Amino acid sequence: MIQITIRQMEYFEALARTRHFGRAAESAGVSQPALSAQIAEMEQRLGCRLFDRSSRGISLTEKGLELAPEVERILGEIRSLEAMGGLKRNAMEGRLRLGIIPTVAPYLLPVVLPALKRRYPALHLELREAVTTVLLEEVLGGRLDGLIAATPLDAPALTVEELFHDRFFLAVPRSDPAFVTPPVAPESVALERLMLLEEGHCMREQALAVCGRVRPAVMANYGATSLTTLMQMVAHGLGVTLIPEIAVSSASEMRDLRILPFADPVPERTLCVAWRRNAPRGEDCMELARFVRQIGLPAKA
Repeated sequence: MIQITIRQMEYFEALARTRHFGRAAESAGVSQPALSAQIAEMEQRLGCRLFDRSSRGISLTEKGLELAPEVERILGEIRSLEAMGGLKRNAMEGRLRLGIIPTVAPYLLPVVLPALKRRYPALHLELREAVTTVLLEEVLGGRLDGLIAATPLDAPALTVEELFHDRFFLAVPRSDPAFVTPPVAPESVALERLMLLEEGHCMREQALAVCGRVRPAVMANYGATSLTTLMQMVAHGLGVTLIPEIAVSSASEMRDLRILPFADPVPERTLCVAWRRNAPRGEDCMELARFVRQIGLPAKA
């Protein structure tokens, strides 16, 4: 007789991912005592400890680390099986769980969502904003149907469909007369005041690649969790920052910013839609990619 329940595996997965009982319970949509009780029962049925609990936090035991990929695989297959129940539906109908990175979501969604609602009124889009590594884990684990992020994605199990190229610009404070005139060269001294997003954002690494000739110690002095915060910091004269083309219209509304182009070859990133190979909602993700390309972004963003 099978002793471990699907619910217990879901709670195990949530706790293994967050390493925090409160956040795991919130993620699973249950109370912390209920999650703790199910984890304890799972450990009892398996006859081993899966998590070490200490004042320093939660960590997986050796047995827990061994079990984690199997649990993720089983849950992924169960979620795929559940999704197959809707195979007879028309394309772009029902629930589509989509992840999107923070440097894209605020600028792409206001353009895409109204158009999607008009074209596909039966589509129920559930959105999850997070950094690329988190979204990759959730897509591969079956908790999301697809994601929108920047290439490259280090996940051979995914199908990747390109959306468009998104050029980079430099945002500088309008009040500072010392900045170079455009176009900005990659070795410009202005880039010594470059401010970056926090660790985990792929655009941080892209900025470092674009401005590789600038001293990294200077660039690491500042960090922010969003492009909006960085732009506010620039507007108040704290430095400069890199912004993608899809954010230019929002940045242009800030009177204290100047948006400068880079010299050729202009640096850029490539945005994409990605999903698990052979996933039940793969056709929907492909159609979403086609739809976004038809809108003509980033020119209309």
